[in-house]
Amino acid sequence: MQTIVGVRFKKAGKIYYFDPVDLDVKKEDGVIVETARGLEYGVVVLDKREVPDPPHPYRPIERKATEDDFFVLEENKERLEEAAGVFDDMTQKHGLLMKLVNIESTFDFSKIIFYFTADGRVDFRALVKDLASIFRTRIELRQIGVRDEARQLGGIGACGRPICCAAFLGDFEPVSIKMAKDQNLSLNPTKISGICGRLMCCLKYEQYAYEGMEHKRVEIKEPEQGSRVMTEEGEGKVISVNPNKRIATILLDDGKTVVLQWDDILENDEEDIIAKVEECPHKSEPQFSDYEQDETGAPEHNGWRNRNGRSNADEMYDDRDGYRNHYRQPNNERNTQMTRERREPREYRNDGRRDRREDKGGFGWQYND
Repeated sequence: MQTIVGVRFKKAGKIYYFDPVDLDVKKEDGVIVETARGLEYGVVVLDKREVPDPPHPYRPIERKATEDDFFVLEENKERLEEAAGVFDDMTQKHGLLMKLVNIESTFDFSKIIFYFTADGRVDFRALVKDLASIFRTRIELRQIGVRDEARQLGGIGACGRPICCAAFLGDFEPVSIKMAKDQNLSLNPTKISGICGRLMCCLKYEQYAYEGMEHKRVEIKEPEQGSRVMTEEGEGKVISVNPNKRIATILLDDGKTVVLQWDDILENDEEDIIAKVEECPHKSEPQFSDYEQDETGAPEHNGWRNRNGRSNADEMYDDRDGYRNHYRQPNNERNTQMTRERREPREYRNDGRRDRREDKGGFGWQYND
């Protein structure tokens, strides 16, 4: 087992682990450590803890920060402010469109790092040579993106608090538009984007709850948006679903809108819908009460009309063989009869036209005198 402590070099950034050796360091203590860039000042953010022996040993802490070290830090800040002005002058001299975002240096000022943004790739080799000749130290230029720019500059988010990346986030985690859809958020880019113009990092915070909800609560099925459901107040259509609160908004058939828990919603099965349709009487089957009747109780043939005032030639059709109760046939048989008669030879249809011209009846659609 090995004892380590966690050290952070920025207010919000990665945590690096070092071996405290025999030093009595505690949380919030300043320390001087050796890194790949050189000597740097950091703050202990994780107390001592035991971990299994790693394949490669951790770097040791050089010493705890003293008052003289804090004076050196203040001097470095003043020198970096001067370096920012020199950088702007040199970029204008070389005609480079570069926006300086931040400047960092090692504790011993053996290396200066310039962070900048640009629209495209920039050839700054000549600029590096000029800066190295002025500061007499190693120079490094890093082009960063919009998310890193927001972290370096900081700001206030839409929630009214400092943005997360500049306050406490260590690394940027991938965020997708699917997270906003799962959380039932507005897909308006202005509402789900941060000051950097990308999707807000906080969309990731609650995503694990939505992803694990299906495994934790599988006994109740989530109603699908747009599906037909049954409630205590009647049938309706699902217009929105909130997986976090496990509620759904239902638009009932009578126009009323209700919000119910998933437990109070039942989905309509296709078998139930088919059974309801089969129980209903056939709408196309004519009834005696729908037509005018004569004294014998039989429907009139010449010029009779149904209650909506429109002649129904299909129901009054006579096939020339004396079959005058054609309307009593079921709808499917009547359609079959009409299809068969449409396929009769042209001579038969011509005879029918001649009969209609001669007013011999047989088709039941001539006008009354």
